[in-house]
Amino acid sequence: MPNPTLLAYATTKGAIANFTAGLAQMLGPKNIRVNSVAPGPIWTPLIVSTMPEETVQNFGGNTPLGRPGQPVEVAPIYVLLASDEGSYITGQRFGVTGGKPIL
Repeated sequence: MPNPTLLAYATTKGAIANFTAGLAQMLGPKNIRVNSVAPGPIWTPLIVSTMPEETVQNFGGNTPLGRPGQPVEVAPIYVLLASDEGSYITGQRFGVTGGKPIL
């Protein structure tokens, strides 16, 4: 039987992807851009405070890059999307995942 928590999490991720694409279609004519960022395992203070020690030690190790990301590695996509350089980007989902697919 699938993990109910994982199933709910995956369902919301799918909803966010569809919502992003649909909202971009709806608001594009008003020159409003809509994108989403799907971060993978990113090292934040919540990791240490909410996970068992063994999980913390292995956090992010299952990515192709073999490590968790740092917040500074996620920030550039938000800067791009908010900048003039991102003015023709809409309806997209950006994975910052260390190489793990965001399917």
